Amino acid sequence: MAENGANDFRLYRYDPSMAAAVIFIILFTLITAIHSYQLIRTRAWIFIPFVIGGFFQCIGYIGRAKSSSESPNWTVPTYSLSTILLLVAPALYAASIYMILGRIILLTDGESHSVIPKKWLTKIFVVGDVVSFLMQGAGGGIMASGTISALHTGENIIIGGLVVQLLFFGCFMVTSAIFHVRMRKSPSPTIVYGPINWEIHLYALYGSSALILVRSVFRLIEYAQGNDGYLISHEAFLYIFDSAHMLATMILMAWIHPSEITAKLKGGKSKAVRRVVSVYSLT
Repeated sequence: MAENGANDFRLYRYDPSMAAAVIFIILFTLITAIHSYQLIRTRAWIFIPFVIGGFFQCIGYIGRAKSSSESPNWTVPTYSLSTILLLVAPALYAASIYMILGRIILLTDGESHSVIPKKWLTKIFVVGDVVSFLMQGAGGGIMASGTISALHTGENIIIGGLVVQLLFFGCFMVTSAIFHVRMRKSPSPTIVYGPINWEIHLYALYGSSALILVRSVFRLIEYAQGNDGYLISHEAFLYIFDSAHMLATMILMAWIHPSEITAKLKGGKSKAVRRVVSVYSLT
């Protein structure tokens, strides 16, 4: 297998599967196309980072497919493109997810139930997400050079970025849960009822956050084990704990799309592909 500037460093420790890469190129292309349609039709601009993350996934798996065709003489540019884009895409998902909670709080007039003031809530989590994004991207770029020193430096930066992502996601989930519990116990007098059930969107946030959290834990363990670790040496783990989880996140957020919330806040009707029907109640 190809080495790049260091005796024990390898771009891949297996031959990347062409079939798996093509399957996920197709799947991510389809779900990203749906999200792009929803974005343009509903003008839910808070989902721009989410859609960009979908394009990153598509391009990343195209890179893996190209790497498969290059086996065993892989090129650094192709490897770097795939590795970095797949690594940072979930941080773009997270940016949109953080913004949804702020809209839910605004929709329900529930700022008094949030442990973080609404004007700071989105800013705090998005800033943390940007830091995580930059650290993971920079770490991936440094690792791609393939020298021993760059390998260890890049791994440490990526690990730091993943730790930042996990910390902020953990705080976000706790903040969301506290807000949810308080709203259930004492709904705001001006809470909006009707066809939009804010709880469904919170459950969607919990689901997507959990999927990204599991993926980030996997990536953290993967990079902590090093370039010759067990997880990074077996391609199946990537598709089980990263690819499938991120695809599920995109499907979930397409099914329960935040355009209903943004449209209501604008005083209009949602044009989402699917109108979420209220199946829960506060009573």
